[in-house]
Amino acid sequence: MTDKQWDGTTYGNGLMHRWLIGLLRRIDVRFIYVFAYVFVVPPCLFRPGYKFIYRFFRQRFGQSPVNAFWNTYLNHCLFAQVVIDKFAMYAGKKFDVQIDGYDHFLRLAAQEAGFVQLSSHMGNYEIAGYTLVAESKRFNAIVFFGEKASVMENRNRMFAHTNIHMIPIREDMSHLFEIDHALSEGEIVSIPGDRIWGSPKVLKAEFLGKEARFPMGPFTVAAMRGLDVLAVNVMKESSKCYRIYVTPLDYDKQAPRRRQTDQLLHSYVAELERLLALYPTQWYNYFDFWNNK
Repeated sequence: MTDKQWDGTTYGNGLMHRWLIGLLRRIDVRFIYVFAYVFVVPPCLFRPGYKFIYRFFRQRFGQSPVNAFWNTYLNHCLFAQVVIDKFAMYAGKKFDVQIDGYDHFLRLAAQEAGFVQLSSHMGNYEIAGYTLVAESKRFNAIVFFGEKASVMENRNRMFAHTNIHMIPIREDMSHLFEIDHALSEGEIVSIPGDRIWGSPKVLKAEFLGKEARFPMGPFTVAAMRGLDVLAVNVMKESSKCYRIYVTPLDYDKQAPRRRQTDQLLHSYVAELERLLALYPTQWYNYFDFWNNK
């Protein structure tokens, strides 16, 4: 693998994914964790994503080389757990999920207007899709178009009996029309706020002590309509427990548009920094985030 940005897809093919789901129906998920720690994670430490996470601990948290290396290994182990947990859910296993700030979600779900939910590549956000469901509002999740077909099939199966619709990001930008229609219908739109998918339109903010770039689109979508915005992150607490953090992002809806987007971005970044102080090993952006030219 060259020194390019991580493509964001789930490792493996359809056969491997079906085999893993079948195995997880029969054994405790922790056995798969141990297998991953020993046989899967060590080879990953030789891939480009390793050095970016190592720099994350060295430069953003000021850790010693030994501590940074150890936390990089733990980070890869936790990411393996997150991926395995996703397939465990496809296999029918359940996790204990605690929610902080659930009242904020319920309040916005009960109002007539739609709202925007900003996610990030921390923890295991997919669990939010199985937990934060509003019967009165359709939940539209923006997803990466290049994800493996087997993963998308399992997501569709899991969402079959929920009010959830997936909108893939497409090169022709047609997903923007779907987003606009969903919000005009008073629905929920969930968008990653920390991943630039090739768009030249970005916002900049100091994040963990250094300037970083964020996609302009998610923040502009909310500001253009003066919509309420929630940051939702799902962090792993233990082998069988996750905690969902639902946090309103404040901004002045009467301010000029650029100031609104800047305020939203800074509220979003503040929430990322708060959670990374609690869960530093659950940052899963495997590319050079602070130099993403």
